[in-house]
Amino acid sequence: MSLAILIPLLPLLATVIVLVGEPETQRERSRLGALPLAAAFVGSLITLVLVASEGAITIRFYDPSSIANLALPLGFHIDRLSAVMMVLISGVGAIVYGYSVNYMFQDRGYRRFLALIGFTTFVLLCMVSSINLVMLFVFWQLLSYLLALLAHNLAHAATLEGAFRTFTLLRVGDVAFLAGIVLAHALYGTIEFHELFSRAAETPITLSPLPGIEMTGSTAVTLLIFIGAMSKSAQFPLHIWLPQSLYAPTPVHALLHAGIINAGGFLINRLAPLYGLSPPSLHVAFVIGTLTAFMGASMMLAQNDIKKTLGFSTIGQMGYMIMECGLGAFALAIFHLLAHGLFKATVFLNCGNVIHKARQEPLVPPTRPAAEEIKFSRLTWTTGFFTILLMPLIILLAAHGALQIHMLDSQGSVIFLFFIWVTSTQAILTLTRLRGVASWKVSGAMLLILLFVVFTYLFAAERFTEFLYPDRAEVAAYFKAAALPGPLFDGIVVMTTVLIVLGWFYLYARTRRERMPIPPWVERVRASLYLLFMNRLYLDVAYSKLGAAIMRQAYRFDRSRLGRML
Repeated sequence: MSLAILIPLLPLLATVIVLVGEPETQRERSRLGALPLAAAFVGSLITLVLVASEGAITIRFYDPSSIANLALPLGFHIDRLSAVMMVLISGVGAIVYGYSVNYMFQDRGYRRFLALIGFTTFVLLCMVSSINLVMLFVFWQLLSYLLALLAHNLAHAATLEGAFRTFTLLRVGDVAFLAGIVLAHALYGTIEFHELFSRAAETPITLSPLPGIEMTGSTAVTLLIFIGAMSKSAQFPLHIWLPQSLYAPTPVHALLHAGIINAGGFLINRLAPLYGLSPPSLHVAFVIGTLTAFMGASMMLAQNDIKKTLGFSTIGQMGYMIMECGLGAFALAIFHLLAHGLFKATVFLNCGNVIHKARQEPLVPPTRPAAEEIKFSRLTWTTGFFTILLMPLIILLAAHGALQIHMLDSQGSVIFLFFIWVTSTQAILTLTRLRGVASWKVSGAMLLILLFVVFTYLFAAERFTEFLYPDRAEVAAYFKAAALPGPLFDGIVVMTTVLIVLGWFYLYARTRRERMPIPPWVERVRASLYLLFMNRLYLDVAYSKLGAAIMRQAYRFDRSRLGRML
């Protein structure tokens, strides 16, 4: 039996180390508990190398051909996707645990909190290495319970309310996920991943859930499972649990990025062959992801709380991840998942340091000299603007000339090019707000960031895609299934391009107000939108009223004669 099975058990060992022993030795034992997590990270790296060179590792504790043994269908299947996720989970888990040993010390629930971190890491490792749908769902659901338990300070009313809302909304997704599994087994007679994919491809089934509406069996299954992905990855309109959970300790939100909040991207990739059979499901994922990315980013810009700003930023980034899945760029979604997970987990831990220092300040807020107004730099603006306009040509030259990558063979290739351009634009636009730095340095940083982003995304387009999905025909089939109608796709690209260019001119106009006055109606619209997004589209109020209405109807039904009879 492969030693890979020990990797998920190591974080569980850390939990046992924390929980046993006397309170006097709690600090020392907590530090000792970091060793199994570090060992799990090293083991995950070794497993990634072995899987990449020798193939997937499968460990089965049951006979899939025997119905009697299906009561406990446990086992592990570690392929390249699982191994990559295990490296992320164990790495972030070890860092968050080590940080929490000091950050949470002297907290009343110190030992319980560290034990939950170890147990959550164990659950995540088991989830990404699950051998079938049922085992994946069991650990997926355990994560929903753990998210509520990790709220930690249940004596605080807002924390308790956030934990309850998290638990409730995740239940919605879990029920839909379970319904998808039941439907998949009813249609195809299996819960094994590869067997499910082959049967769905070989025997297309048509369903008619409502009169006049028909859909394939793969579409029905993937749409139900996608609702589960939506809830866990905080997709609109099931995103409101994440802002409510921000009262939890900061390390919890760093741990979210180890595979909890981004579990939706992993789930869709794990079922990629099934989603590849269902263009409607991919189109739904694209629409939901795009809407979530826009909403999350817009609401982030209007927040005045550091954790809420980071929380809505995460919602927006998860929208990008789901949108990439909806476009058929499954490998790009995993690349995004890894990069954002490592980056945002570190940012949340640094956020904990900022909050800790702010609590120690004698003055709130501290009195400091007022920051100077941002001075307009024609060199910075010109460099950024023309870099953005020339970037598509630079990307094409780099792809065809330097890397010998044929990037214009399909709509999917254009998607990679466009994501390079949009990501670089966001980074360069952010640099225009640097204070106290020479203009030539900012312009140089813009060009360096351009080169870094271009070659990073080209690596994701070519090498990382080949690593996760070695079969080029499979990748092409995913892009073909997700392909949008030509005019619609071109319209989206053109519209986004126009908005980006207008954004640069708006930046110029706001900075040089005396030369390019902004029409008053533009400022009024901007103020109205700011108020709307600052209040998070008033969705919290709408959900509260909806919940109260449902409770009133349930109470009336309970008091009715029919309710008493039942």
